[in-house]
Amino acid sequence: MRQKIVAGNWKMNLTKEEAQSLTSEIVGMNNDELGTNQKEVKLIICPSFIHISTIKSLFKSSKNIYLGAQNVASQEKGAYTGEISAAMLSSYQVEYVIIGHSERRQYFKESNQEIAQKIDLIFANKMLPIFCCGETLELREEGNHVEFIKNQISESLFHLSASEFEKVIVAYEPIWAIGTGKTASSEQAQEIHAEIRKHISSKYGKEIADKTPILYGGSCKPSNAKEIFACPDVDGGLIGGAALKSRDFVEIAKSF
Repeated sequence: MRQKIVAGNWKMNLTKEEAQSLTSEIVGMNNDELGTNQKEVKLIICPSFIHISTIKSLFKSSKNIYLGAQNVASQEKGAYTGEISAAMLSSYQVEYVIIGHSERRQYFKESNQEIAQKIDLIFANKMLPIFCCGETLELREEGNHVEFIKNQISESLFHLSASEFEKVIVAYEPIWAIGTGKTASSEQAQEIHAEIRKHISSKYGKEIADKTPILYGGSCKPSNAKEIFACPDVDGGLIGGAALKSRDFVEIAKSF
């Protein structure tokens, strides 16, 4: 059985005090409401870099909450003002790193090749990637979205060894459903997740493909999470806006 995962991407939100308060609320609700079922659902919280050390200590009472980062530099170290290296993140006990988010691709023009470099540095520093892929509305309407997503995966991930790939979390984000209030139907989500798993199988075999967690990342909220998570190839969610509300985030985690 694949791990059930709910990852919260806080993006560029929250002050120090707000980050502490939100984390404390999530930890309290998680302990009270998931209780003995905590081992069944892994929660990953991905704050802004500046909040990483502030909130890490608040996880201690929960066995199923992990720390993630929203990005990492594509270079090991050097004169890259404002960048955060994989070694820096690892030194703060960061466990997961979101890579290739659609906003990074769109606003910062990150290529599949650059993302592949970042993934290598993540593994070299003993962290694990949450790899994002997904299509625009234009690509979907043209009918080219499946091949586009498969190419993202091939160029960014298929250089990995089988033992490395087994540690990857994939997150499918229909870009047209992020922050728009639109959501892919459960049928649309299942269709793409199944295509992603089939593509992974073509490279690494069915056994590894069947073990790979694939998360849905497009306007997932408490009202639709249960239906989406019921799809056989959907293993959880990469949550944006709803991750900034403790009640919504925990309710999503309870939707399996």
